[in-house]
Amino acid sequence: MDVRTSICTGAMCMSLLAAAGAAHADSSGPVSTVVVSVSSAQKITTIQPWLALGSTVDKEPAGSIPALYSRQNIRAMLDAGLGWLSYRLFTELSDQDWHWNPQGTFSAGNAGYWTSSSSRGSPIITDSFGYRLPHRGNTTDQGNNESYSRLDDGDASTYWKSDPYLDSSFTGDPDQVHAQWVVVDLGKTRTINEVRIAWANPYATAYALAWWTGDDPINDPATGTWSTMQTQTRTVRGSASNPVQGPADTLTVKTPVSFRYLRVLMWASSKTCDSHGSSDRRNCVGYAINELSVGLRDGAGAFHDFVHHLPCGGANPGRQRCGDRQTATYVSSVDPWHSAADRVRNQEQPGLDLIARSGLTHGAPAMYPVAMLYSTPDNAVTEIRFLRSRHYPISFIELGEEPDGQYTTPEDDAALYVQWARAIHKVYPEIKLGGPVFSGVNSDLQTWPDADGNISWFNRFLNYLRAHDALDQLAFMSFEHYPFNGCEHGTALQLDLLQEPSIIKGMVNAWRSDGLPPSVPMYITEANFTAVNFSQTPMLVDGALWQADYMAGSLTNGIAGVVYYQYEPVPISQNAQCPNDWGNLTMFVAGDHGDIHARGAQFYASRMLTSVWLGTPGSSD
Repeated sequence: MDVRTSICTGAMCMSLLAAAGAAHADSSGPVSTVVVSVSSAQKITTIQPWLALGSTVDKEPAGSIPALYSRQNIRAMLDAGLGWLSYRLFTELSDQDWHWNPQGTFSAGNAGYWTSSSSRGSPIITDSFGYRLPHRGNTTDQGNNESYSRLDDGDASTYWKSDPYLDSSFTGDPDQVHAQWVVVDLGKTRTINEVRIAWANPYATAYALAWWTGDDPINDPATGTWSTMQTQTRTVRGSASNPVQGPADTLTVKTPVSFRYLRVLMWASSKTCDSHGSSDRRNCVGYAINELSVGLRDGAGAFHDFVHHLPCGGANPGRQRCGDRQTATYVSSVDPWHSAADRVRNQEQPGLDLIARSGLTHGAPAMYPVAMLYSTPDNAVTEIRFLRSRHYPISFIELGEEPDGQYTTPEDDAALYVQWARAIHKVYPEIKLGGPVFSGVNSDLQTWPDADGNISWFNRFLNYLRAHDALDQLAFMSFEHYPFNGCEHGTALQLDLLQEPSIIKGMVNAWRSDGLPPSVPMYITEANFTAVNFSQTPMLVDGALWQADYMAGSLTNGIAGVVYYQYEPVPISQNAQCPNDWGNLTMFVAGDHGDIHARGAQFYASRMLTSVWLGTPGSSD
């Protein structure tokens, strides 16, 4: 279908709807007259409607999946008319490994590195689970915020450990290219003259301490620099197979320094094996720290530690009943080692069999994810082997999800991407792979400057692929789109709607300017007005107006396919950020048990887009 027909019609409808929305917001004003000129002489782009407008499925509370995916609910979802399906992966946001098949094997009994079973004889998978990582170093995450960092949990037997797949033995790069780091946020500016690091195995044999000169290195990484305090080197003690206890370093500075954020940057490893032994080389690479303290030694010789050492993380006090929170720490990566005891009990992902057989894919190829940031290449390959053995059509495979939200540097994410892509293509060379699956950003994504001063995350990701002859492994580029904060009303909400077209156009221009080849298509694989759960806007006509503008505008600007988030009839609830609002990211008004009471505004927006503007669902020219 030529978009000179569909999109021009869409633009006209959006203009009329926008006028209606403005009148709705201010009924006391004069009636607006909208004049739209439509010309079929100029072709904007060409699309296949069924492959252009899609929807998504995602995680759900434990035990809710059978009700949410009842036959009645699936019929209601399909009635929206949307086409292709994108499966979202909440475990990547939560510092968890995904057991996409509950059946499988650990590398060492009931613990180690997990690989789900690809056996054709596996029972039908209706739900699947995430597993928390006991060597985690992040206090918070982008998921449910229900775990904590082992860097400052007060337990000398636990430790953070970096991802072994970023070691030179896996990347083929010098370890300096993938230097690992820990950042400590003291909560406010403190005067510091002493840092203590209790190392585990493997420990750093070369590292540096630095403090941040700007406001926030995590959320504003391009404004500021890391000012080095000290650099340390050491020789290895013991051996890989017979390690001794990791050293305990006390580093002092003669002149106290005032700062809020401290970084430990590590670029050479002892290669001594961690507490899990020497039988698996992944236990013996990377970096590990038991506990970290940052403080001031006073004139009387007493050390005042400004780090709160507690086994309680999360961003929102009250979400967990674990008392006071630990000091926030952030890390470059996490070792995906875990055990059978680490299963998450209150959250689950819909099973691959359930989704593929539900009818939500319309029998057409769907986009599936593989876990990457907290998993292994073998687990990715076996997932595709499983999908192939079940004869489920695959359109694309996304590698990982939201690396920017997990504080992953572009070179590290690209190194994992290359390893996963080559492992998959060694067995399935025809599979189309893509990423990096950015979380919702409204401008070019920035990161700490490299040696050349380059702060563009995506440009550096692409540069790494080019330098490793792997740009051909990127069959598509994907990102998420959540442009607004979700608590706006009145004029502020109207201004949001007016900004949407320029945001989409700006993002497309940014990715292409970063070096994305014109031959590589872009897909928005998760999107709604806001990422804030229980937002009211998606339930209102304003949410429908936004959806029409977002979808039509994206296709007009050359994006190959877009989706709506999310299909499932999740219940509405009160919005903690704006307590007068009730809603959710859904096209239905549903009860606590997935029972649909009514169709919402975005359901009707979907119907208008698919059935009225683009013709019969499933049609293409």
